[in-house]
Amino acid sequence: MLKVNNIHYSVGRKKILNGVSTGFAPGLLHVIVGPNGSGKSTFLKIFSGDLHKYSGTVLYEDRTIAEFKKEDLAKRRSVMSQQPELGFPLTVEEVVMMGRYPHFQFNPNKKDGVICDEVMQRLKLSSFGERNYLTLSGGEKQRVQFARALAQVWENPSAGHRYLFLDEPLNNLDINYQQEFLKLSNEFAKTNTILIAILHDINLALAYADRIIFMKAGRIAYETEPLGVTEAMIKEVFDVNVAIIRPADVAHPVVIYQ
Repeated sequence: MLKVNNIHYSVGRKKILNGVSTGFAPGLLHVIVGPNGSGKSTFLKIFSGDLHKYSGTVLYEDRTIAEFKKEDLAKRRSVMSQQPELGFPLTVEEVVMMGRYPHFQFNPNKKDGVICDEVMQRLKLSSFGERNYLTLSGGEKQRVQFARALAQVWENPSAGHRYLFLDEPLNNLDINYQQEFLKLSNEFAKTNTILIAILHDINLALAYADRIIFMKAGRIAYETEPLGVTEAMIKEVFDVNVAIIRPADVAHPVVIYQ
């Protein structure tokens, strides 16, 4: 279980997060949605350990995040940030192997190579292995970065859970890869993993999430299963008028913008 309690964070006089408390159980795909500036990415940076100057507590399995050594946390917690970039040429294989860095000191072993191969096959990247990462399209880079993040936590820890945090991971992806990405995320979440993703597309959230958290103005406005989402919630959080339909042949609600 990942728990956050009464998180406050400000930049100067501007409050970014204002008393955020919630919990994230393993086995579910948790999706955070909200308008730009609602505090979603800052919240993720705090519970992932990338930001430190906040008030409140972040607990991983009843231990504060500060109790973990960085190298120990990195073996079980992986983060895919918005638009990650590299300023020097590496092959796709080398970028994916970066996910294994916390697991070895000097050189990767056979197991590290096997894991990277498995991840690349799963994301249909095997033919990209020798390509220069810098020459890839935006969508291709996203897939490689997802592979890197997955490789980092591909193995289940001997105790506790894996943690995978994705900040707007669908940027630049074609529709088919968006679907594939979320299907794999949903599957991965079911395997002893606490998986949290920030998404912009409410319909993708409704289709793939087990739980949706709506954020607005630095607070959590609503937490619900997809079937519990209402037009009023979306209107309050996003200030848009929508209709929610529930087609008989579709297992999840669909938002129609008006």
